[in-house]
Amino acid sequence: LTEAELEQRVDVYLSETDTLWMLDLPTAVVSTEAEEAGRVLERNKIYEEICNARVDSDNFEEKMVQTISGAVKTKEVQCETIAVADKGMMVTCWDFDNSLNASETEPAGTEEATDTAEKGSKSPTTEEHAQAVAVPSARASSIIIPEGAVPARSHEERQCHPEAILTSENLKQDLVVMERILMENIFQPKFAVYRQIPVLIEPVVNSDTDVDDEEEEEEEKKDEKKEEKPFKPSAWLVLNQSPAEAPGLEQLWSYGCDLTSGHSVSSMAWNKVNPDLLAVGYREFVSREQKGGLACCWSLKNPMWPERIFRCEHGVTAVDFSLASPNLLAVGMANGRVAIYDVRSREDTALLDSRASLNKHTGPVWQLRWVEQDRGAAGGDRKERLMCISGDGRVTQWFIQQRLDCFDLMTIKRTRSEKKKLPREKERKSEAPISQQAAGMCFDFHPEDTDIFLAGTEEGHILCCSCSGKEQILGTYKGHKGPVYKVAWNHSSTDMFLSCSADWSILLWHRDSQTPLLTFTSVTASVHDIKWAPKSAFVFIAANERRVEIWDLSVSIFNPVLSCAASPEGNLTSILFARNAECLLLGDSCGQVGVWQLHNLAAPST
Repeated sequence: LTEAELEQRVDVYLSETDTLWMLDLPTAVVSTEAEEAGRVLERNKIYEEICNARVDSDNFEEKMVQTISGAVKTKEVQCETIAVADKGMMVTCWDFDNSLNASETEPAGTEEATDTAEKGSKSPTTEEHAQAVAVPSARASSIIIPEGAVPARSHEERQCHPEAILTSENLKQDLVVMERILMENIFQPKFAVYRQIPVLIEPVVNSDTDVDDEEEEEEEKKDEKKEEKPFKPSAWLVLNQSPAEAPGLEQLWSYGCDLTSGHSVSSMAWNKVNPDLLAVGYREFVSREQKGGLACCWSLKNPMWPERIFRCEHGVTAVDFSLASPNLLAVGMANGRVAIYDVRSREDTALLDSRASLNKHTGPVWQLRWVEQDRGAAGGDRKERLMCISGDGRVTQWFIQQRLDCFDLMTIKRTRSEKKKLPREKERKSEAPISQQAAGMCFDFHPEDTDIFLAGTEEGHILCCSCSGKEQILGTYKGHKGPVYKVAWNHSSTDMFLSCSADWSILLWHRDSQTPLLTFTSVTASVHDIKWAPKSAFVFIAANERRVEIWDLSVSIFNPVLSCAASPEGNLTSILFARNAECLLLGDSCGQVGVWQLHNLAAPST
């Protein structure tokens, strides 16, 4: 360009270019291809017309709305001044060196220590601590650390430190928590079945080298399962029900340890507030010699060791938790002693004891129970009384004050057997019995009226008794030929009750009938315990020496719906239903309490 062209004026016009749409997706809630698209478009068109007509229309009027807000109140709070303190400590490499060398340095003798003290000399380790520690800085200054600021421990302190750790309460508590975590990891599938929640199965990723080992383990497990003898149901059950519908029992775990091995389970009771806390009484009789017993409290958190262990001088025959004070556990023993323990305490001593009582039992306390009484109109005023039945023929009520004492509620009199006189037989003088009192074996209180209870005797009789009133005995039920081991009211039909005896039989009674309604006999063995199912009025369970039987009266009155053989190592002694699960607890003569899952039982009925 020339200079003339460069000096010329040039006009430049700037204008906006057209918008280029690369992608346009109009928003739409309803697709234009949908069936209701026409109705939606028509409704939108009407809405637009209304909005346009609203501007100059007299049909619409604007109004103001104000939201009322509550009055705000300012409050002041005053607290103590928070004290803040800074602390610091310095550790040098010489402290580590001195601590390591202190164990290798032999202590000086007494005479040498005295001489060195007079001369003012010190050991190398002491001198190093006594001297000031100088830390050089950029300004050639030093930081002087006094002797007390340098941590130094003697050899005796270091020796006592491990012992203090082993005897500390914090360590014991930490070990308990760790043990429960391990038990949770081991028994998690079983606990999930007990709680009726899904079982968590972790995915396992194995390498190729572990596949062969796992296959061998699976084959070994299959062989073990084949060798095991499963519980066989009764023949009547197999013929009348399919395997999918048949009731069954599956063992989850067992409460037991080396401490309870060799003892016999005599009684079991759940805590009234904590449904996971189980009290079990153990006794032992070897060569007609009465030995010590145990009362253990088992928790679901640790099935391998009890939470509380109370050692007793004599065998434990009965246990029961209080409802008003759930921490109190009543224990009855074979020598007639009654003791109350506080499960909150780890001590082995009883809180109260009947040893000093003048009215203590002279025979074994076969059963005891905390019973509620004196309920108010609103049901709020409730008192508890501790009732016991003993082999000395007495039913006692215990009152708890500064000491444990009782009074006789009633005495079970022995009945004379009336023999038929044969013709031409001379009258013989009846011999006086050794004791005028019959031994009481068991009792059970009415579920609705706690003033009425049943008492089973050694003679085979069942007495219906009253705690209040002039007549203590309301009726007598004679049907057993041996001692009555257990009686149980039906919680749904409160006029019916069961009884089991050493004569191999189970009898079903009605309160107004002096003769049994039904008799159940399956094996020639003593029936030690019976329990009604908590959710059905027709199902009960019985335990004899050989097996446990589940009866369903709505299905059959001749055969049990399920019969499971006992362990060959011991006999069944006690049974108990779980409170918050479809499970059954079986105690045996080996000190084991098995927890079994019930399958396909009858639906709850009344």
